[in-house]
Amino acid sequence: MNKLATAAFIAAAAAAAAALPATAQTFEGPYAGVQAGWSHADVGAAKTKAGPVDIDRSKDAGTAGVFAGYNYKVADRIVLSAEAGFSFGIDDAVTRSRNGTLASIDPEYSFDLGARAGYLVGDQTLLYVRGGYENLRAAVRSEGTSGSRYAKDTFDGWSVGGGVEQAVSDKVSVRVEYRYSDLGGDDTKFQRHQLLGGVAYHF
Repeated sequence: MNKLATAAFIAAAAAAAAALPATAQTFEGPYAGVQAGWSHADVGAAKTKAGPVDIDRSKDAGTAGVFAGYNYKVADRIVLSAEAGFSFGIDDAVTRSRNGTLASIDPEYSFDLGARAGYLVGDQTLLYVRGGYENLRAAVRSEGTSGSRYAKDTFDGWSVGGGVEQAVSDKVSVRVEYRYSDLGGDDTKFQRHQLLGGVAYHF
């Protein structure tokens, strides 16, 4: 999925938002949904189970996944949420080949646990910020004069972001969200920017 496809998905969600009525009860209680969008990974030097790799490359790719959470209205206009998600990338391996060596980090899937704090603009629109923990599983490959090494490794860290969620009925909402994730540490640079569009069903 490229940026054009992501924009089309978000535009379709916005059109649906304008077509259906909604009630104030949408943002209260449990929900689950699907999301997809654009992901930009920026990977530098990384300390991995396959040994140190120096990629120093970025990659644009698609991403898709599912999420579930619980909304709680703590005041007339204030909504707090706990949310968990699972996602996978589409053609998102980050690879560098130079001077007879090859290094690659190929993400397989990730999950996140986080919280949202939102403000209701009217009964149908929720503006929110979010933050939490993110964990990514990847295949790491390093090939050079000393041989070939391969391992499965885990990168974890924190994420922050924000977005807008629009109720299209008392059971359905659509959202657009930006998210930044830092999955590196002292010896690893692994950052990710994402623009996501999603649809949620509220129970």
